[in-house]
Amino acid sequence: MKRRNVLKSIAAAGLAGIVLPREQKAQQAVEKAVRGTPAPKIKDIQVIETAPAGVRLTVVKILTDQDGLYGYGCGTFTQRADLVKPAVERYLKPLLLNHPVDKIEDTWQLCYDSSYWKNGPVLNNAISGVDQALWDIKGRQAGMPVYELVGGKCREAADAYTHAAGGEIQQCVDQAKMFMSQGFRNVRVQVNTPGYEGYGAGGRGANATPMVKGLHEGSVFESQPYIRRALALFEECRKQLGEEVNLLHDVHERVTPNQAVQFAKEAEKYHLFFMEDPLSPEDIAYFRQIRQQCATPIAMGELFNSPHEWTPLISERLIDYIRVHVSQAGGFTPARKIAILGEHFGVKTAWHGPGDVSPVGHMANVTLDVVSYNFGIQEYSGFNNATHEVFSGCPVLEDGYIWPSTKPGWGIEVDEKAAAKYPFSADGRGPRGPLNGGWGELRRRDGQIIKQ
Repeated sequence: MKRRNVLKSIAAAGLAGIVLPREQKAQQAVEKAVRGTPAPKIKDIQVIETAPAGVRLTVVKILTDQDGLYGYGCGTFTQRADLVKPAVERYLKPLLLNHPVDKIEDTWQLCYDSSYWKNGPVLNNAISGVDQALWDIKGRQAGMPVYELVGGKCREAADAYTHAAGGEIQQCVDQAKMFMSQGFRNVRVQVNTPGYEGYGAGGRGANATPMVKGLHEGSVFESQPYIRRALALFEECRKQLGEEVNLLHDVHERVTPNQAVQFAKEAEKYHLFFMEDPLSPEDIAYFRQIRQQCATPIAMGELFNSPHEWTPLISERLIDYIRVHVSQAGGFTPARKIAILGEHFGVKTAWHGPGDVSPVGHMANVTLDVVSYNFGIQEYSGFNNATHEVFSGCPVLEDGYIWPSTKPGWGIEVDEKAAAKYPFSADGRGPRGPLNGGWGELRRRDGQIIKQ
């Protein structure tokens, strides 16, 4: 019996001697597969400037040390467009060369802290370009769209709104009807005020009322005539369009805080989907008065670039929609955090999506839309043929919904030769051409400059 046990032990030891090398080899193969190749590093950072629709767009391109692996990010700051490129090339590029591309949060914090003084629009847009490009690279590496990297979709597409406007109320209503026939369920409405400058209502037309004369040269804006005109627009929209369409309106911070409270109260009976930017960032404490006195839903945040601006409004539930411009806040990474913060306090998202966002930025918007449970609505701006020539893979609109790309990363490619055909204008084209993309002056009748 003892002899048999001894023989078994000898046989087992011999078998182990055969199996062990095989197991070790298999384990080494598994470890190698899990370990994979070293993380790519940043080889170069470039800035693409282009204006295919006449609006200055800035896109950051990050190239890695792995051939064919690169990514794009939006850093568009139209009103100071010439400043973003040197911010990237002279400050962020030296900081980030040879930095691994996989550490997106670490990279964002590094860039954010590098300037010492923080939360400015130029550097935030520069950081956004880098941040979004890194997310694009990660998606390309994984072979997945970015929305899959942050938990996947919780809705198929983003319900969108577009802009109806006119010199006269009926023109605006007719345009809203046209958009409704195209499948839009949500329409922002804006109209000119006879004799005064306005916002978002298009040209005044040849038969427009002569402009009110002020104590200065140039256009005049007065808030009370504007408010009366807007209320008349809401009333007519409800009469002709009914209650099924969601109406939105942008005040663009052009009224005093007390007027904003009154305007929101008077608009309550027209059941707006939201009233946008009734106050300027400097006056956000007045949101408490609006919330205490009426139920008109409020959207705010287009001009925000600091957590000190959006955090109190969200945490105190003083607004209904957070409407941050994603690149202005620093990119996809901080915007995702804003969305999650909003979810905890019942505040929905409504990311800024005008023409002065590149298609890359629009894709970041719709990606946030489909992964955020507290999504509210998405502003839509279409793309002309020249934009499609430069950017292949733009977000697609169908029946009033915006659909994200299913391709890896953002799913967008930039034709740099085509982009070069549409350089930033230096010849004064467009309404802001002579001011290098900046906004001009707008004054009250007595000559006082107003916020716009």
